[in-house]
Amino acid sequence: MTASPPSECHPAPRRLVVVGAGPAGLTAAFEAARLGWKVTVVERDPEYVGGIARTVRANGYRFDIGGHRFFSKSAEVVRWWRERLPDDFIEVRRMSRIYYRRRFFDYPLKPWNAFWNLGPFSSAACVASYAWARLFPRRPETSFEDWVTNRFGRRLFRIFFKTYTEKVWGTPTSEISADWAAQRIRGLSLSKAIAGAFRRRTGAATIKTLIDTFSYPRLGPGQMWEKTASDLQSMGGRIEMGSRVTRIRHEGGRVVFVEVNGGSRSFGADEFILSMPLREAVLAFDPALSAEALAAAKALKYRDFLTVALVVDGDNPFPDNWIYIHEPGVRLGRIQNFRNWSEAMVGRPGTTCLGLEYFCFAGDGLWNSSDEDLVALGKSELAQLGLVEAAKVREGTVVRVEKAYPVYDPGYRANVDVIRRELERFPNIRVVGRNGMHKYNNQDHSMMTAMLAVRNLEGAAFNLWNVNSDAEYHEGASEPDTSGRQVPQPTGPNEPRPTA
Repeated sequence: MTASPPSECHPAPRRLVVVGAGPAGLTAAFEAARLGWKVTVVERDPEYVGGIARTVRANGYRFDIGGHRFFSKSAEVVRWWRERLPDDFIEVRRMSRIYYRRRFFDYPLKPWNAFWNLGPFSSAACVASYAWARLFPRRPETSFEDWVTNRFGRRLFRIFFKTYTEKVWGTPTSEISADWAAQRIRGLSLSKAIAGAFRRRTGAATIKTLIDTFSYPRLGPGQMWEKTASDLQSMGGRIEMGSRVTRIRHEGGRVVFVEVNGGSRSFGADEFILSMPLREAVLAFDPALSAEALAAAKALKYRDFLTVALVVDGDNPFPDNWIYIHEPGVRLGRIQNFRNWSEAMVGRPGTTCLGLEYFCFAGDGLWNSSDEDLVALGKSELAQLGLVEAAKVREGTVVRVEKAYPVYDPGYRANVDVIRRELERFPNIRVVGRNGMHKYNNQDHSMMTAMLAVRNLEGAAFNLWNVNSDAEYHEGASEPDTSGRQVPQPTGPNEPRPTA
């Protein structure tokens, strides 16, 4: 009896290469492996998975790159998280404040707290400024400055938005797209804050603008992605660490392989999902894409970031999970207190780990400072703010992160649209996640783009670009929304992928 060819009995599994092992990349890889795809993940970091949602380990302490709450309106994403770590979530009380002129202001802003801290004359001036903005709003509303001023007045904008936002982005607020404000602080305004305060005073129901508690892995967000990576490998998936994609080869209208580390290795596949920075992806194509697409990619900008993690002896210095530093006299942008996220992340009793966040551009003076100088800067600024005495700081660790934030400058949307149209020429490549789409997605939104991308591999036609563009602000309710509102609906499994 003649045996049938292997392809007739056991068709070879479809091959998928995923670039990037952050939340989007690992979610896509896991979902595809679960459906039988042969998956390879290539990740540029030599040690950590999770992207900017990783948890760094140093001297027995664990700390985030920023803070990553596990909150989502998508019931599917919440279930996914719980399946990975069924016994390792804790519930954390949310507390964050603004530090300005040596005073703490509640965030989101609460009128009575702000009135008490600002004093009657400054408060009256803020109300007058708000009234003027309502009577004479800025039109057209194109910049972050326009958007916030129209909803809070110019005086409150300058106190509570301008300094911090310019620290984060390193550019004037008049040059930041209004899209940034519309996506991140939608639904907040002075009138709503005042109305909410009176509702609370009368005992009436109030609409929450920010959640009061959130779920969090006991050992930090990296625990989620380390577990996902382990599960992926147990299903036969490969993760190639220390592999930076430097070339994306295409032939006949399809991508055929990606090359890493300047040509040391290459990985071929039937399909490709990219979560690497969109600019780097476009510039890596060989043959090169159109001159218009290359120009658009080169115009995309990113903001880089570093964390100075300091171990502090003694009592917990403040109760907040994080504090926004609006003080103009320091370079520090935000402080995370990881003891208030999870006690399990603190290496020794009687100490606290603080993550001091500085926003910068790779190659500037701050980025190029030595670790010793950055630790000294952190100690000095904590003392200058009156939060922690320099003598109580025991040790410090510095972590630098490139391309942490895609910049929403005035031309970013047109540039992304040019690239989207160009990439539609290649039916076997999809971009997902924050950097992959140059879109300031949260962790859950990045995961949803990955989940939908895998469904598209199976024949669906979801528009990934609609994730987090047609939904309410991500913290607009205290319970997950099971309506599916922020999940774009497919146009039909047999129709081509939509372009808008």
